[in-house]
Amino acid sequence: MKSTHTEFSVIVPVFNEALLIRPFLQQLRDRAPEAEIIVADGGSNDGTADLASGFCDQIVISKRNRAIQMNVGARAAHGDILWFVHVDAEVPHGCLAEIERLMDDPGVAGGYFRIRLPRAHVYRLTDSFAHYAGIVLRIRCGDHGIFCGRAVFLDVGGFPEVPLMEDVEFFRLLRRRGRVICSQKRILTCPRRYEAVGRVRLTLAYGLIAMLYIFGIPLSKLASLYRRLCCKTV
Repeated sequence: MKSTHTEFSVIVPVFNEALLIRPFLQQLRDRAPEAEIIVADGGSNDGTADLASGFCDQIVISKRNRAIQMNVGARAAHGDILWFVHVDAEVPHGCLAEIERLMDDPGVAGGYFRIRLPRAHVYRLTDSFAHYAGIVLRIRCGDHGIFCGRAVFLDVGGFPEVPLMEDVEFFRLLRRRGRVICSQKRILTCPRRYEAVGRVRLTLAYGLIAMLYIFGIPLSKLASLYRRLCCKTV
């Protein structure tokens, strides 16, 4: 039976995002006006938390680790549905109604959005390939805006506090609890990392790390590889 009122909490993990935080929170508030917005800061030293003040409902501070930050944000949240969104994303219009529609089925544990990289770039092939590869491999990353019910989040223990792939690990935990639905609405994702690291380099690095993850390579080794391949200039 459909709830007459669903409360949403949006958790936004950040670290040193002074340039993006206010524009992001303004567009998020515009497109999700009913939601509680929680900024989970990992100890930024560029004034990110100060800039977020007044543009969100809560700011929580924790150790710098995306899983830890999101878990701390989730513990502070009041919503029935928790939605985890990255600061370099643009959420779609009607996002809350879409999430509520998908979560109305009691057999659904959670969901996520398709992502869209800017049409003006060559990234469309990348995002299409990543979408279908994710279906085959049964993995999704955090830039897809994963959401779930609070009860399910607590039941699975939140995000595993690991050095990398916490979002993928969490996605797999959700799938054990029920269906995880893909919305056909798109989250627009900023290509800043592709531009900083290099389009081909980053695409191949992501593909390699995903393959090694599937083959069971320890997350500590994958984190080290990620730092070498993907964090050269970012």
